[in-house]
Amino acid sequence: MAQTIVIRTSAVIDGNGHVLRDQEIVIENGRIARIAAAKQKPTIDLTGMTVMPGWIDTHVHPTWYFNQDGRLEQGPGRNSKSSPQQAALFSAANLYATLLGGFTTVQSVGAELDADLRAGIARGGIAGPRLITSLRSINENTGDPEKIREYVRKMKVDGADLVKLFATASIRDGGKMTMTVEQINAACGEAKAQGLRTLVHAHSSDGARAATLAGCTSIEHGTFLDDATLELMAKNGTYFDPNFLVLHNYLDNKAKFLGIGNYNEEGFAAMERGLPLVAEVLKRARKHHVKIVLGTDAVAGSHGRNAEEFVYRVKDGGDTPEDALASGTSVAAESLGMAGKIGAIAAGMEADLVAVKGDPLKDITAVRRVGFVMKGGKVYRLEN
Repeated sequence: MAQTIVIRTSAVIDGNGHVLRDQEIVIENGRIARIAAAKQKPTIDLTGMTVMPGWIDTHVHPTWYFNQDGRLEQGPGRNSKSSPQQAALFSAANLYATLLGGFTTVQSVGAELDADLRAGIARGGIAGPRLITSLRSINENTGDPEKIREYVRKMKVDGADLVKLFATASIRDGGKMTMTVEQINAACGEAKAQGLRTLVHAHSSDGARAATLAGCTSIEHGTFLDDATLELMAKNGTYFDPNFLVLHNYLDNKAKFLGIGNYNEEGFAAMERGLPLVAEVLKRARKHHVKIVLGTDAVAGSHGRNAEEFVYRVKDGGDTPEDALASGTSVAAESLGMAGKIGAIAAGMEADLVAVKGDPLKDITAVRRVGFVMKGGKVYRLEN
């Protein structure tokens, strides 16, 4: 019989808008059995810390890493100097760092290597967050609408959890719409028919509008979105994921990216110009009551630092700590179709917990001070 774990807490942000005081969380068979006034002798004592649901990052790239020369690589088979074995080890290390940083569920969009990483984590052979993946992505070159529908069906057969599509170019290339409305309709329509969610890279309003009208699940980046598009997204219940960390990370690690693909001086200038635009679009999205999730677009250099996204959203994007934390817990879980399993601390939920030293509702930088991580009832990090 599995051991019962009793965790004593002094402050719990439960993911459902409440702060609970002096409670114990009882865990049985990897799930939260009950929450009650702290009376029992604890197995784990987290008094003095703030306990939250394990954080969720809805947009990561764990197979992107800096190689032994300190240069960007994007996994095996993509002009990689590293061997497939080295790529797998770098990627597993990225996921382990992400877990220790407080993130117990991530959505990768996406790489073929994810399938083996996902399986290894699910078996318990690799320590990492619960991994959801698109395995690959769709863009304007995938083919005509019928080819795209066929491609989506193959993604489903191959085990993809969702469909990722590029409706627009990168911010480094101006972010203009690249897929046609017909292609977007085909991708999102077929995904829905196959029971798959859709995550859409879209910087411009025309690309995001087409994706929203096509019934896609989430818009990523959205740097240049106008108010009419944000209002349409709010009306349709489309999730939105603006990203700060990825731009800061590129700029902080410029030398490791520069000269690879579109990582040129013009591209870096475009990303620098994009930062205030991301802050501004987040503020406008909140005014339109768009459902906002937390995704970092974590690439090489940012794995394990995903929680910085919370800080940027509060400090630069004007979010309240409550809204920022909800974006990375309950709202993110809802966007993944997993609201009954993760994203909140309540009886019957997975025992995914993170605790930080300090109170992130008063000082959001407390998210940097992770002292405890549990996923599925197993402790991965515990500091006094």
